[in-house]
Amino acid sequence: MPKLTKRFVEAVEPAAKSQAIWDDELPGFGLRVYPSGKRSYIVQYRARGRSRRYTIGLHRVWTPETARREAKALLGRVARGNDPAEERDEDRKALTVKQLCEQYIEDMEAGLIMGKGGRPKKTSTIEIDVGRIRRHIIPLLGTRRVRDITKPDMNNLMKDIIAGKTRVVMKTEKLRGKAIVRGGRGTAIRTMGLLGGIFSYAVEAGVIDHNPTHGLRKPKYQVRDRRLSEAEYRILGGLLRQAQKSDHYRLHAEILWILAVTGCRRGEIINLRWSEVDIEGSCLRLIDSKEGASVRPIGLPVIEYLESKRSQRTGTYVFPGQGIDNAVGNFPQSWKKLLTDTPLWDVTPHVLRHSFASIANDLGFTEITIAALIGHAKGSVTSRYVHTLDSTLIMAADTVAGYLKALLEGVEFRRNTYTLDRESRKSAIEHMLIESRPAPKPKLLEYQEGVR
Repeated sequence: MPKLTKRFVEAVEPAAKSQAIWDDELPGFGLRVYPSGKRSYIVQYRARGRSRRYTIGLHRVWTPETARREAKALLGRVARGNDPAEERDEDRKALTVKQLCEQYIEDMEAGLIMGKGGRPKKTSTIEIDVGRIRRHIIPLLGTRRVRDITKPDMNNLMKDIIAGKTRVVMKTEKLRGKAIVRGGRGTAIRTMGLLGGIFSYAVEAGVIDHNPTHGLRKPKYQVRDRRLSEAEYRILGGLLRQAQKSDHYRLHAEILWILAVTGCRRGEIINLRWSEVDIEGSCLRLIDSKEGASVRPIGLPVIEYLESKRSQRTGTYVFPGQGIDNAVGNFPQSWKKLLTDTPLWDVTPHVLRHSFASIANDLGFTEITIAALIGHAKGSVTSRYVHTLDSTLIMAADTVAGYLKALLEGVEFRRNTYTLDRESRKSAIEHMLIESRPAPKPKLLEYQEGVR
């Protein structure tokens, strides 16, 4: 057996069948020559009672010297009880990020992935998560093996999404629908949060031992502190009154008005069903909000609107769409058309919700009362307190909704003459505690109109 050198390897003539030539210096190290003339370096060894052959790589990619060093390392691993050929087979079969994501999506759609409060993820959340997986995670990491992913990989992924590397315009399943994928900081933060959940899912399944997103430094959310001023509420009221004169925009203008005076989320009002409206109880009993079932106190202006609307009831939804019994559509498009080219061009449903909470805070209500009014997740406020503080919450809803209704109608208030009727609030609570019965619903506070 000759020593494998570059000159010898290149001088070997191919035979009719592939042949193995072994090195005389390192037992188990050899050269395989194929009939085509292709040459590769190999290692032959025994592991667990079986003879195994491991291909190091092709000649010219590897030289005899580098292949011999690799063979020594491999034989050393064999001596320690490892099986390099079996490990390579396992690596080739190892789960890729794309395959892991597809398994995660399948379990998520089957209700096996829990979201907030230990509940299965909602359909809307699943749609958003699937979009982030297919538009950001798979394009950037899909072919990588899960076991090979490191924290630096996660950091690079986050930077790529922030930089817009996944920016694209995609067609959706909807008719003439398209998704504009921009990337950016907010998308990166949310995608990394989702990916952390996917890797935790992989840890629980035994695919990997640790989550590579743990300890990753993420950029902070850009706090959205935009709120409407009282002057902007008056501008909004004027826009809504103008829109209500149009048959095309009337229903959407009414939805926008409801959002402004309730602080509800957009979907909670668009998909509001008559079965969720409790006029006698002055509340909305939402079956499935973002935080699950939620009881939402509503003010007298909203009650009066819903009472007038109920007399025209035509189906399941408070704001019905066209055709078969369904909810109204195209609200985002109408919103955009109504507010574009106005001082309120940057107002979103979240801005109205934040503004509602800010006005409630300006009027002196506590954080826990405000959280109950808007159905915030803080400590499941609504489910804990809506019954025991029923009269207080209803009065708070009356006060905030009445104040906002007046602003939308163009009223200006004198700050130094407007006060909350705290004695009425105190009296209502005393009646409830002492007589053990619900206190009467407080009347809507009357506001003094100031000089324009």
